[in-house]
Amino acid sequence: MVKEKKKKKKTDKTKSRLLVMMVFFAIMALALVTRIFYIQFIKGPDYQKMAYSQQNRDSILTPARGTIYDRNGKELAISISVNTITISPNIIRLSDMELKDIASQLADLLKTDESGLLARMEKNSEFEMIAKQVSRATGDKITAWMNENHISGVYVNDDTKRYYPNGNLAAHIIGFTGIDNQGLMGVEYTMEEVLKGIPGKIITEVDKSGTEIPFSTDSKVEAKDGSDVVLTIDENIQYIAETALDKAIEDNKVTRGGAVIVMDPNTGEILASVSKPDFDLNAPRECPTGYETASWTGYSQDNINLLSQTVWRNKALSDTYEPGSTFKAIVASMAIEENVIRMDTMTDDYPVNVQGWDINCWNRYAHGKETFLEGIYNSCNPVFVKVSQLLGIDVFYNYVEMFGFYDRTGIKMQGESDSIFQIDYGLEYQEIDMAVASFGQRFKITPIQLITAYSAIANGGYLLQPVIVKELMDENGNIVSKFETQIVRQVISNQTSATIREALKGVVAVGTGKNAYVPGYDVAGKTGTSETDEEGVYVASFCGFAPADNPVVVVLVVLQDPRGDSHSGGVIAAPVVGSIIEQTLEYMNVPRNADESYQEKDTLIPDLISYSLDQATKRLEDANLQYVIEGSNVMEDTSVIYQYPLAKTIVKEESIVVLYTYVPEEKVYVKMPNLRNKNIYEAKSTLNSIGLNINIEGLGSCISQEIRAGDKVEKGSIISAVFRYMDNVE
Repeated sequence: MVKEKKKKKKTDKTKSRLLVMMVFFAIMALALVTRIFYIQFIKGPDYQKMAYSQQNRDSILTPARGTIYDRNGKELAISISVNTITISPNIIRLSDMELKDIASQLADLLKTDESGLLARMEKNSEFEMIAKQVSRATGDKITAWMNENHISGVYVNDDTKRYYPNGNLAAHIIGFTGIDNQGLMGVEYTMEEVLKGIPGKIITEVDKSGTEIPFSTDSKVEAKDGSDVVLTIDENIQYIAETALDKAIEDNKVTRGGAVIVMDPNTGEILASVSKPDFDLNAPRECPTGYETASWTGYSQDNINLLSQTVWRNKALSDTYEPGSTFKAIVASMAIEENVIRMDTMTDDYPVNVQGWDINCWNRYAHGKETFLEGIYNSCNPVFVKVSQLLGIDVFYNYVEMFGFYDRTGIKMQGESDSIFQIDYGLEYQEIDMAVASFGQRFKITPIQLITAYSAIANGGYLLQPVIVKELMDENGNIVSKFETQIVRQVISNQTSATIREALKGVVAVGTGKNAYVPGYDVAGKTGTSETDEEGVYVASFCGFAPADNPVVVVLVVLQDPRGDSHSGGVIAAPVVGSIIEQTLEYMNVPRNADESYQEKDTLIPDLISYSLDQATKRLEDANLQYVIEGSNVMEDTSVIYQYPLAKTIVKEESIVVLYTYVPEEKVYVKMPNLRNKNIYEAKSTLNSIGLNINIEGLGSCISQEIRAGDKVEKGSIISAVFRYMDNVE
């Protein structure tokens, strides 16, 4: 009995032990399964990556960034071949050469800091970036050095770097890239996704030390190059606009730069866009002129802020300003469209009082009674105040919105600013707000908004979205995408458009815009001179289009804070628009009016040295040139020994060439007369009478001459003189 109890007790104890062991093994099995599940499914992807990283080495294949072209296929931004230098610290330490010596010699080749390079080589890592955008010549030197010294773990990889063939041409439109070839500004930034392409890679099998396994096969994923971008910009028109703006800034002592936009009114395509000051696209971070360079890097936040506020700022899109009288063309369009006035309706420019404020004509000598058309020609402020009152506040500001002044234009560029009206501050429009707005004061818009509105006047009344990108192309030159003209809305009728075009043609022909006149081309446009928030600081502008009956270009010029002889848009901005229009239409092969004798022709002075006087004078007469003979021997068979101007000089027909029958020991000089206030005929006659020639710029009366009155100048010289209309010019 006792034995049975003992046996039963022992059996129970064994069962308990077995149960404990079973529970223990069950827990262990569960833990093992859990661990396997965790490793396989939770951490599996991470371990796969670690194993892949340990067993393979990836080399990135950089895609070629797409090229940026102008509308005619001229390269504006291209990629050139460079190298990227990387190292594998774990492999480089296996080289025979001491690490310090490797760092020293590589630093010499790269012209970089040795200590920083050594620190990277001593890291416990598989990959370190050493240098980007290294020249191919330097890359070749490093490759040769590696082979000569049996260096492992240094890699010279192919890469590309952005290069801009034209320097600062269209800088704000094209933009630039960063050290990683990423777009940072302009089209380089806005079209980044299509330009950058898709990187590829080469996968190489390596052992645990990171060394490539012999006879292993690389796997390769090809890079997909970026698409090419074709802009609406025309390189030649861009150059014309930039050259004209540079000259205007210099001639008129403009302190705060300016902007020019040239647009095709029928498509909305931007043919040229200029903002000054600008910068070299190949060195975008250089210190702007006039600022301290001692501690300049171009990368500090202070440096970037300064660049953004000066040379990087695109005034054509970002700067808001009061448009002044250029806005009167918009108001005239409203009035004619709403039929509140006709062009032959009599009005006057006598002062008008609005809510206690007297508004006078800009011209202190009032024009008095005049038709509305004459009011447009003379740019009379009271006339437009009265017209706005006929329209009423609701209708007036509805048209302001219809012409696009409340909204951004939607051009595919960064940095476009919002306009500024009283309503933006939560204020209701008062009659005085509308009154001063009727002549372009006390609200602010951007240049791109104004030229877009003028394009609507020019094209039959349609407000278009401005276009800067024309199309995208693949690496084979196939067009993959086009950016078509987008009509926002019709603002005015075709009839109103034609009426306003004719009126603005008169502004240039006989009104305040005479300085934009171009012989042979009918230019239409409107002047603008506006005050700013700062006393004594003005904005001079002119917006015009041509040919007036069938416009193909619209041009806007804005000059900020001119400090020269005049700050009037009609004096200093109108001639710039006229010059750009003339050169652009000539470039576009638009014929001049056939029935107008528009300009004196250029001719080339022939080489007359060693010719007899009889032969020389006949050649000059055939070229429609005049002559003066210097020397006592004037026989027909006497030879010409010297001439001035020299052969192959381009002059206007009827210019004077001085023929010498002797070798002058000293040049023959004459005293420069004063041409100021003389008209073109008087100035030319005055110079010709003493054997001087003239190079005429502009129309009207002479306001400046190249050589000061009283100075001596060589007989036969070509004297440049500037002419402007100064009377009744706003």
